[in-house]
Amino acid sequence: MAEVLKVLTCTLIILIEKRCSVKETALFLVDSIVFQYKDTLKLAVPSLIYTLQNNLQYIAISNLPAATFQVTYQLKILTTALFSVLMLRKSLSKVQWVSLLLLFAGVAIVQVQQEGGKESSLSNSSSQNYTVGLVAVVISCLSSGFAGVYFEKILKGSAASVWMRNVQLGLFGMALGMLGLWWNDGTAIAERGFLFGYTGMVWCVIFNQAFGGLLVAVVVKYADNILKGFATSFSIIVSTVASIHLFGFHVDLLFTVGAGLVIGAVYMYSLPKAPGGSSSPSASSSSSSASSALPRTNGDQEMEAFLPKCSGKQKGS
Repeated sequence: MAEVLKVLTCTLIILIEKRCSVKETALFLVDSIVFQYKDTLKLAVPSLIYTLQNNLQYIAISNLPAATFQVTYQLKILTTALFSVLMLRKSLSKVQWVSLLLLFAGVAIVQVQQEGGKESSLSNSSSQNYTVGLVAVVISCLSSGFAGVYFEKILKGSAASVWMRNVQLGLFGMALGMLGLWWNDGTAIAERGFLFGYTGMVWCVIFNQAFGGLLVAVVVKYADNILKGFATSFSIIVSTVASIHLFGFHVDLLFTVGAGLVIGAVYMYSLPKAPGGSSSPSASSSSSSASSALPRTNGDQEMEAFLPKCSGKQKGS
């Protein structure tokens, strides 16, 4: 449903860009998706990875405290940066390398703290499996990093808009989602209907998944990565406070230090490079690619890959 909403939203935006001409919009979509099928097929790989990533995020958040998940998931910045260096030959500043080391250290400290308090947390929530959640979030971070960089690589030199690319991604996402749906819940859906169990809270999650990535793209396009870094840091704080009040999450010194290091690392990584630093075009875009976020919803990684030049100019790179 998140993919359906995303495709419908992006199609509506394309329609508005075409001055509400249904015929022109239809011809544009057919040309971009069908006649340029080789270009469309390139998006099958990141779409598959994003679909896997989305499901892994649900598994992770079901087995980890919300605050721990939010802190650990910032490892996606590290994985994206490493894949950017390996696949796109991008260069990172010394400050960015230091921030990545701090990020890894912060996440490691949080994991040590969680390992120490695992017995008490399991007694409060016997349905959670910490190991499963940790493995899921690590694989999700790896897939996020690879997919974001791969997506940026295939988009180099492409004139396609953000919205068109998301329509193409969404079509593959819907197809893959339907296959998974049929495989896991085909019998139950046949008996109870497609929307059985869709409560108000479920719809909130769907809307968050569908529109979160689009919102991140707008933030990066019209603001800059520093603002996005502040937003990420604020989200960690909000998640922690909410976990304390809603789930009785215990915050001790180790968690505070680890989360503080992660927040500081996210901010440092978002800082603009010094005027005398590397001026390569690829270097200026590494920050926006590497700090891709939640995402698709999958959402923000694939969106931000379109915006390195915009964010680079705003940052003064």
